[in-house]
This record gives sequence, structure tokens and C-alpha cells, in this order.
Amino acid sequence: MRADGNCENAIGLGDPAPWFSARSLAGSTVELQVNAGRWIVLVFVGALSTQRGTRMLDALLANAARLDEDRIVAFAVLTERPADGAAADALGNVALSIIADDDGGISRLYGASDAPRTIVLDPMLRVVANIADDHPQGHAELLTQLLADLPDVDDSAGVPLTAPVLIVPRVFEFPFCELLVNFYEEHGGAESGFLLDSGGKTQTVVDRRYKSRRDLAIVAPELREAVRERVVRRLNPEVERFFQFKATRMDRYMVSCYESAYGGHFSRHRDNVNAGARHRRFAASINLNDDYEGCELVFPEFGRRRYRAPVGGAIVFSCGALHQVTPVTRGRRYAFVPFFYGEDDSALRIHNNCYLRAGEPPYTGERDRLFPSLAPDISEMTQDAQKSGV
Repeated sequence: MRADGNCENAIGLGDPAPWFSARSLAGSTVELQVNAGRWIVLVFVGALSTQRGTRMLDALLANAARLDEDRIVAFAVLTERPADGAAADALGNVALSIIADDDGGISRLYGASDAPRTIVLDPMLRVVANIADDHPQGHAELLTQLLADLPDVDDSAGVPLTAPVLIVPRVFEFPFCELLVNFYEEHGGAESGFLLDSGGKTQTVVDRRYKSRRDLAIVAPELREAVRERVVRRLNPEVERFFQFKATRMDRYMVSCYESAYGGHFSRHRDNVNAGARHRRFAASINLNDDYEGCELVFPEFGRRRYRAPVGGAIVFSCGALHQVTPVTRGRRYAFVPFFYGEDDSALRIHNNCYLRAGEPPYTGERDRLFPSLAPDISEMTQDAQKSGV
């Protein structure tokens, strides 16, 4: 189990919940941050061998019918593994997981190590309820009433929410979009996979259940320059104006293809949580065609609204935003999907080469400059990063 901290905390209503990563009794990994976009019920049971622990779990199980993988999920946090782990795990389902908090780290994060309680989080992972086991009005009664009263995810804030994204039309002109699509069709793409941390190292993993997309890298200098020039002139100024961030680096010159025949999609994720990806600041998705169905962006923390850029237009968003690409149901969607960052971020990326698993290509910082004529000497930047331990 990993938790971000080891001190006892008092969690107040409205506070952002601490993120944690843990293992369920079934052996699967539970990442709190990926479950954003739903109501989350955290029941700190303690030990099932105690009468209090049994009572806490019973209160949750009595409300199991209200749980729904798409709307309300629950996690029962145990500080002691039950004698019959298989039987305890059998109580779980897609909306309910039993977490092994072996060292009590998660319980301490939430102020529940000596005071079992139920904490409910909203879709943005902020605390909306903190019900102690010995609450005068009755823990089980309050939990049941609360779960019955929770609104739909889209109504979680009481007003409609819009994701903090920037949509910029006319970044690529139509003929240039067609050129990039034809470029892909002529050369084809390869399954791209996604980044996964294991043992403190970042590696690329291919699993079509999580992501299905094929990418073609743009290596021709003339075509890369044509892309760079359009981004600098038409997209960068808008990012700087509305997000107050001047990007000097752009990663991933490539054409991506989500194809219905292969179930093209990308499940919930954030773009900067992996050790080898912490340099990323903003992501962009520039649509190259519109003759497809599905394959839209969703930002679960802000509801179920779907976002789609016009042909040649970009959607820009923070790499820290939880997002997903819904399945493409007809045809193919082509897109240009880069990441933006700055000089300090580039130095961090060079340093973080040490977190890449063997076989992953190291970053050198030589081909991602948006303003080549203004770039500092890369060897000096590398030396500075190594000296400072960035």
C-alpha cells in the first residue's frame, strides 16, 4: 500500500481528499484519483474481528443496492486482513472493493486509525460527509440517508459544470489536415500503448482493454517544421492568453488513429502522474477529420459532457485533468495529440530519464523546441539539471 503521507489528519467538509494507491484483497490495484467523476464512499472498517468493524461493514453492505460503477463506488478499508480473505473479497463487486490497509497509512491520512468512520467524496474528490462510527444520530442511519439523497453526477455541484478546456478552431487548415491523414494512410501506424509505473520505473505497456490507438511518428523534417510553424503561430498565443503559460517545447509529432474496427478508445487517465511524464503541462488534441462517430473527450470530474474539436481545431487542457476518449463507433478518427511544456520542465524530463525502464528511449531535448533559434545550449541545460538534482 502507498499513501501520500503518514500523519494523522482531520478531514473537513470541502477539503480535497488525499490520493492513495492500494491493493484490494482480490489483488487488483486501487487508484483513488482514477475513480474521480463518481461519488466515492470510503468506509474505514478497521479490523473485521471487532464488533465495531463488523458493524461498519454491515452498514455499507446494507446499502449495496445503491452502488453503481458509473455513479457511486465504495471502498471498505481494513487494517487487518480477515482470517478468510476469499470470503471477505467475495463481498465485493465492480462498485465495491475491499482494501487491505496493512500498515494503517490510508486510515491515518483520513483521521480514521483510532476512530472508524465513513467519508464520502464528491466527483472532484472533495469531502462532502465525514460520519463517525459513534455519531449520535446513528452511523448506519446517516449513511443510508446520505446515499439516498446523492444527486446524479452531473448535478453534483448544484450548478452545471464545464471542464477547464480551451477550444481553438482553425489551427490546421483543411488541406493540411487532409495531408496528414493521407500521410497516415500511406505509411500506416503501430499500436502505441500507454505509460505504466512498476517498481518505480516507467514503461510503455500495450493493453487494448485500456487503450486502443495506432500512431505514426512524423520524422520528415519538412513536415515537422510545417506542424511546428502552425502551432507556434495559431495555437501557442491562445494557450498563453487563456492559461497564462508560454510553451517552449512540444512533444510527440505524430498522427494518431482511433479505428472502430479495433475498438479505438482510451480509458480514464491523467497525463502527468507517471514518473517519466511529470514534465507535461498541457495536452492538445487537434482533429484532422469529422467523418466518424463517438471518440469524444470526457472529463469525468466535471460531469459527463462530451467535447469534440472542429476539423483543424484543438482542445487544450491541463495534463493533470482526468480524461478519457470514448469508443469510436463508426469509421476512423485522426488526430494530432502533442504535449506542451517549458524549459524547466524539459530539464526535469532529462533528470527523470533515470525513472525510465530499460528499453524506453531516453529524452535528449534536441528535437522538441518550438522556438529553435531562441533555445539554450542543451548540453549546458543537461549539466545544470544534473547539478541541481531537479
